Amino acid sequence: MTSLQRREQLIQVGRALFAAKGFEAVSVEEIAASAKVSKPIVYEHFGGKEGLYAVIVDREMQTLTSTITATLADPDMHPRQIVERAALALLTYIEQNADGFQVLVRDSPSTDPAGSFSSLLGDISLQVEDLLTASFKRQKLSTKGVPYYAQMLVGMIVFTGQYWADRPKVSKEQLAAYIVDLAWHGLSRLDSKPALRFEGKRAHATVPAEHQSAAYQPSDEHLPADAERADPAEA
Repeated sequence: MTSLQRREQLIQVGRALFAAKGFEAVSVEEIAASAKVSKPIVYEHFGGKEGLYAVIVDREMQTLTSTITATLADPDMHPRQIVERAALALLTYIEQNADGFQVLVRDSPSTDPAGSFSSLLGDISLQVEDLLTASFKRQKLSTKGVPYYAQMLVGMIVFTGQYWADRPKVSKEQLAAYIVDLAWHGLSRLDSKPALRFEGKRAHATVPAEHQSAAYQPSDEHLPADAERADPAEA
């Protein structure tokens, strides 16, 4: 086995171990034993398990970043397409890189916040924010809440993806459809000035007393006029 082949073997072995047990629970001895090499070989290539872990995380971050960036590259995408592409891109990454995804979402020993999974999600949220801002402006909606909507969308996809990674009982496409269905029916009926209807200081002042019961279910006739707006795609 060449030096490059040995390095790749150690990366594959390390990825599987870190994914299954987490960084702290894996030792250099275990990595060496799983790869059927001596401990000095691991130290020679990576300087220790910290170096091996850093290489694995960096590789997975680059793979996921390039996947998402390419997916969201079109500034003129329909808002629903943004959600569909983002959902499918992340779920495809999880499907094809199961161990790598588990490494990313586990607690990281890294002291560099710029290299963390949360930092990566922040970057993705900024891309989604830019796309949503342009879409909101075209629909003459306030962009004040766009940063939060972007975080909600990315968070919903990521946490659902984590759940699915452990319980893959539906296909990638079906799960993406579930995510899009929930997200899009919210995005397509956004109020220009969202407000709580039943809770909070201002809510009870605007809801008739007979409608303040927990059992009351508002129908479309009680929605604000701007909440009844048609799907932007049909406008």
